Amino acid sequence: MPAVYARHVGMLASAATLAALASIATLVNAPAAQAAPPAPISAAAARAYLATVTPKAEGSSSGYSRALFPHWITQSGACNTREVVLKRDGVNVVQDSSCAAVSGSWYSEYDGATWTAASDLDIDHMVPLAEAWRSGASSWTTAKRQQFANDLTRPQLIAVTDNVNQAKGDKDPAAWLPSRTDYRCTYVRMWVNVKQYWDLSIDSAEKTALTNVLNGC
Repeated sequence: MPAVYARHVGMLASAATLAALASIATLVNAPAAQAAPPAPISAAAARAYLATVTPKAEGSSSGYSRALFPHWITQSGACNTREVVLKRDGVNVVQDSSCAAVSGSWYSEYDGATWTAASDLDIDHMVPLAEAWRSGASSWTTAKRQQFANDLTRPQLIAVTDNVNQAKGDKDPAAWLPSRTDYRCTYVRMWVNVKQYWDLSIDSAEKTALTNVLNGC
């Protein structure tokens, strides 16, 4: 059973609680089913697309700023993109009148941790904004970059452990993959799906890393 974390709880669990959790752990071998990003293309489709890709060296990071990708825009009512993803990716999520998630449970697919405080989650851009900039988004309009940074239709956004997302940074799969190996096939399918839809370039090392993972899927 994946570990369940709550960094902001101020009291230690009682011995009885720990014993109960241990008992439950013997019965549960996987996280509860929950919502997830839109399903990515299949491994076969991802391999077929990569076969058509001519690798291109990444462009410069010159001029890049996260402000050029306006994100967490309002989606409806008081709800911005972050809150929509937290609601979608969590279990029993309760939101207040301003749409902030005040309770719930979130399973981080990247590392297998479960969190009970929304503040412990980042919303990862599958293809990071800086990576997108170097792969073609530098020539986009700000409006198009905003669409990319708030894309709920493709598998571009996912709620994950905050420090894991920060460790990923703007790395592509040649430099970073989820520590949870069971999720790597899904991860690279998502990555290829996003790059294909948004017509972003793929460099040689990136293509090799994607292909190597997909060949094992």
